[in-house]
Amino acid sequence: MIEMRVAGIAVDTVTRSPIVLLKDVLDRRALPIYIGQDQAKAIISALERQTPPRPLTHDLMVNFLEEWSITLDRVIIHSLQDNTFYASLCVSQGETKKEIDARPSDAISIALRTGSPIWVMEEVIADASIPVDQDKDEEERRAFREFVSNIRPEDFLHRGGYSRGS
Repeated sequence: MIEMRVAGIAVDTVTRSPIVLLKDVLDRRALPIYIGQDQAKAIISALERQTPPRPLTHDLMVNFLEEWSITLDRVIIHSLQDNTFYASLCVSQGETKKEIDARPSDAISIALRTGSPIWVMEEVIADASIPVDQDKDEEERRAFREFVSNIRPEDFLHRGGYSRGS
C-alpha cells in the first residue's frame, strides 16, 4: 500500500465533472478519482477547515465516531473495477477492528475531517495513477540501468563478511 494525500479538487475540462486528486507523499504519482459535485463540496469544505452552522453528513459521521469512541485508523482505496474505485474505512473501538465499505469520496471526506491517513493499494496505483514527475522517473531508470550495467560477478562474492569458499 502507498500512503496518499489529497492534493486538491480539479474539474475535467470536457465533462465538467469534479475530480479529487490524490498524490503520494513523494509527489511522484497522482491518482485522479471522478466524484460528484456534492462530494467535491464536502472535500473542499474539509480541506479549507470550514465549520458549517449545523453538521453536514460527513460531519455527522465524524460526530458519531467520536461519541462512540470509534477511531478511524485509515482509509484504504483497495480496488478498481469497471472504472469504479472501492474503499474501506478501517475503524477500531477498543480491541475491536472493522472494515466498512465506503465510496472513496466519502471515505476521503471523513479522513480529512479526522486527520486519518489515506492508503491506496499498489495494484490500483499501477492501474489508474498518472506520473507527476516524469523527469525524476527517467532519472531513476537511467541510474538503475547504469548500476546494472556496471555490476560484476565479484561484487556478489565479498558482501556481508562472506568470502569465496565459505
